Order: sequence, then structure tokens, then C-alpha cells
Amino acid sequence: MFRLPIGVAALCLAASSFAAAPFDDKFRQLDELLPTPGTIRTASGAPGHAYWQQRADYTIRTTLDEAKRALSGAGTVTYHNNSPDTLKYLWVQLDQNIYKTDSDARQSAILPSRDAWANGTQTTGLKYDALRTVLEGRTFPGGFDILAVKDAGGRPLPYTINKTMMRIDLPQPLKPGAKVTFGIDWRYNINEQKVLGGRAGYETFDDKNDLFEVAQWFPRMAAYYDVYGWQHKQFLGSGEFTLEFGDYDVRITVPGDHIVASTGELQNPGEVLTAAQRDRLQQAKTAKKPVIIVTQAEAEAAEKVRSTAMKTWHFKAKNVRDFAFASSRKFIWDAQAVKSGKQDVLAMSYYPKEGNPLWEKYSTQAIIHTIEQYNKYSFDYPYPTAISVNGPVGGMEYPMISFNGPRPSKDKKTGELTYSQRTKYGLIGVIIHEVGHNYFPMIVNS
Repeated sequence: MFRLPIGVAALCLAASSFAAAPFDDKFRQLDELLPTPGTIRTASGAPGHAYWQQRADYTIRTTLDEAKRALSGAGTVTYHNNSPDTLKYLWVQLDQNIYKTDSDARQSAILPSRDAWANGTQTTGLKYDALRTVLEGRTFPGGFDILAVKDAGGRPLPYTINKTMMRIDLPQPLKPGAKVTFGIDWRYNINEQKVLGGRAGYETFDDKNDLFEVAQWFPRMAAYYDVYGWQHKQFLGSGEFTLEFGDYDVRITVPGDHIVASTGELQNPGEVLTAAQRDRLQQAKTAKKPVIIVTQAEAEAAEKVRSTAMKTWHFKAKNVRDFAFASSRKFIWDAQAVKSGKQDVLAMSYYPKEGNPLWEKYSTQAIIHTIEQYNKYSFDYPYPTAISVNGPVGGMEYPMISFNGPRPSKDKKTGELTYSQRTKYGLIGVIIHEVGHNYFPMIVNS
């Protein structure tokens, strides 16, 4: 896995821009658009013989406080300096800080246009939801609380927070080929996604239960690479930055009746699943159609009673650039294996009952279709799992897991959940799109 050269990743955009330019230079040379080829990056876009890439391995322990809708965590990062440069400091991304009232994202927010068109008629007005987003964005107590930054011996490390970026000053310069280990403790309040938007957040249902889609949830190493050095631009909420690959060892503590979907492979099914659920999960690895791991009846029973106990789900992921998860007592869970090269991939879907009958019919099948087709035209999907989660996020990808929004609507007369062909193909389309994003940019690190 390697990082796509900046110029190659931007070539299509650049080409389209030039095509629209009034004075288009038909003979403009590529070396005006792309970094000069050399020993690190070749003209073809492949790594050169001197190519290098940094690495960041994470060990994280995190706890979801459902009542407060907050997340706390403690993480240890081992950062490998594979570059030829000596580093005196490290940059870390604090993406949740877009929800701080003084962030660039909040300071540059504008009120949506008051003009709208409906049935060919222009109307003027401001929707309540749009105004609510702007107003609550000014009062929501969001962003990371950084509780500690320390070296491997537990000694404090000096750091400076600049909105969504944090610089950690190293006590000794990190020489080429060396590595350093440091720890960060943090907490933050999870945003209500339908109100404040974003790549993650929680959703509350009519039955008063929550569904959490959790991403950009821990301080992440910023990328350091040969073209520009450190990537320390401010995060504004919509753009995405390349990240470093690494191995993740993550323990997620949630209410005892929650089901967790996550990047990586579950390490302790005996501690978090019933015997029947473990048997179903085993059956799914050889089944020809999706097997229901957590049934709708089990999910509906869990909705009615709140557990006071907590459970810890343990996941490991190898050579990924990011990590995300989802958690809810409402989750129905189904799975089926698909062949990818020489390995079996477990395609899995997690959804509340509000997603049926649509999700149980099409979600996992759409994942399998995506892997089969993308493998045919690019390269074999390398990860052990591929997940689609139904929640408040309309469509977003992370390694091995994607958040997808379409679900049925309630018939006003009968109260039954029904869906149109448009909704059906909307779901299939967004799953193909988001699972497909595992190839670019999650595997080819553009």
C-alpha cells in the first residue's frame, strides 16, 4: 500500500479545470502539473526505489458514555520515522475540534441560501433545520478535551494546539530510522449528526434509543511525506487528508446490550456474543446467502431494557490508515463470506429495524457485488471484513467499514415501512460507492 502522488491524485481535477479555461493551452506539459519524477516517485505514479512512508501504530482504549453521549479514550502511538529527515516535533490531527466555537469551520460558516425552487416556483424563506444547525453550532460544547500528552515513561510532553492541529515537541530529535512512543488521553461530546452534520455522530429514535457512528474520534497522526513535509492544514469538515498506515489494537467499552461494528477483526466473541450468535457467525463464513447473526427479535428485545453493565469489544486491524466503529442496542446484524483472491472476506451489515425490509434484502449482497466487481477491474480487496452500517450519516467510508443512510419510510395510512425503487437503488448505489472507497483512498492512500 502506498500513497498516490499528489499530482496524480489531482490530475483529473486539473484536466477538467484546464478544459473549462477560456485560454486553454493544449500543449501544456505534465511537468507543470505533477511533481518532478525522481527516485522517490516515478513518472508512472509508482513508488521509486528510494520511496519511503511513515508509519503509526495505535493501541487505544475507549469508553462510550451513552447517557452523556460522550467518548473518552487513552491511546498510545508508536511513530516510525522512515524518512531521511530528522524530526524535532510531530503534528497530530484533532478533527473533532471543528465543533469548537472558535474553529475555522464555525467561523467561516454561512447561512444557507433563502431562495429555493419547488415545482417550478421560486420561494423565499429559511428552513428550520438549516437555522438550527447554524445556531446550535455556536453553543454545542464540542471538540477534544486533551487531558494528557506524555512520553513512554509517563512524563508530560510539551504541546501546542492550533485549532484542529496539535504540535508535540519531542525531547530529543527523532532521527531517520528511529521510532518514538507517546500517549494521549482525551474526551469529547458526540454531536447529533442530523443537527450538526459531519462524518459521524449519533441518532436518537422514537423509542429513545441511540445509534452511534463514531469516526475521527481519536487524535490521529498527520501525514509527513516527501512532496510537502507535514500536512498541517486546518480541517474544515468536508475535505479529507491522507493518513499514515499502521496496526491498530482497540478496546471499545460500551453498554452491555450494545452491538459494535468496527474496523478490524473481533478478538473476543466469547465475551460479547451469545453462544447462538457465535454459531451463526461461524455459519456465515461458508454460507451462500446472508446469515442473521443478531436477529430482529433480539434487537427489539434489547430496545426495551437498558443494561446497566458494560462490555468491552476488542478489535485488531493490520496496515490500515484509519479506524471507525458504530454501536447501538438496536442493531440487527447479518453476514456472508465472499472470496477475494486467496482469502475469504466477511461481508457484514448492521442496521436498526427501521432499515428493514430493505437492508436485510440488499445491503450485504451489495457489499459482495462491490468487492467482486472492483477486484475484477483493480486489485483484490485485502482486508478480512467489509461492513455497511445504517445510521444518520448518508454515506462515508473508513477502512473495512462504511456508514450508509437510505432506509424505508413509514406509510402514513398503514404505518408499515415501505420503500420505492428509487430508495432501493439509492441504497445499493451508496454502498457500492462507499465500499468502493476502500480501494481509493483507503488502500491506495490518495
